[in-house]
Amino acid sequence: MKHLLRQGAVGVVVLAAMLFLHPVHSHTQGAARKLVNRTAPAYPSLARNLALDGVVRVDALVAPDGTVKNVDVKGGHPVLAQAAAKAVRNWKWEAAPRESHELVEVRFAPE
Repeated sequence: MKHLLRQGAVGVVVLAAMLFLHPVHSHTQGAARKLVNRTAPAYPSLARNLALDGVVRVDALVAPDGTVKNVDVKGGHPVLAQAAAKAVRNWKWEAAPRESHELVEVRFAPE
């Protein structure tokens, strides 16, 4: 019984590691779509006062015409996340036959 429980626990750990380490792929075939228009994010005043810097990772769902349909923040400082999401919503990619998920990083540094 202990042997089966140990194997089950190891299986769960291996499965969790596979899910965590599995790379996220774009839904496009081949290379990611080319970004044609990028709006710089506004650096939040609270972040400026705290001298916060960092990277916010964003998954943008891009329509076939290149406009952003949806933005999902995947990681980064919460104070910076809203500014990053707002900026990415205004970005534009090249046209493609289908919608795609484009994973981007938005960097913030105090001025």
